[in-house]
Amino acid sequence: MQLTLPLLSLYAAALALADPSIFGAQQQVHLSDDLKVPGDNPLYYCSDPRDDIIQIKSVDLDPNPPKPGAPLSITASGNITKEIEAGAKVHLQVKYGVITLINREADLCDQVGNVDLACPLKKDEMKLTKDVSLPNEIPPGRYTVLADVFTKDKEKITCLHATVDMHR
Repeated sequence: MQLTLPLLSLYAAALALADPSIFGAQQQVHLSDDLKVPGDNPLYYCSDPRDDIIQIKSVDLDPNPPKPGAPLSITASGNITKEIEAGAKVHLQVKYGVITLINREADLCDQVGNVDLACPLKKDEMKLTKDVSLPNEIPPGRYTVLADVFTKDKEKITCLHATVDMHR
């Protein structure tokens, strides 16, 4: 089973909302409909994804938007165009309104271990469904998530941005 980085990003964001201790220069992202990630989701690319190592076909969230205390099902499909080796990193930033909850860089290979995968991630087509439990304690409000993923040589794997309004 393969994993798309959008799924990892959403999973990391969900984990971050559940437990900010998982992740230890701010980036500003401008949203454009041209940069919308296909599917039923709040995701946008940070920039033109044409040369990204991950080519996303679709990402669907159920429910969209996610709800505190409810399970979140994430279905993603895409293509890894080049093997992703150990040393890859994900820079994750999660904000609640204007308050930065998380602004941390983490080892991508350690994070994919949370979903029973290991590096290297092979060049391949993929489809994955993952269920995540969102805690009821997530405060209502607007959350913005930025996940910038890159190889050990600083080659862009993908960069995604989402804004999610959590309601009870």
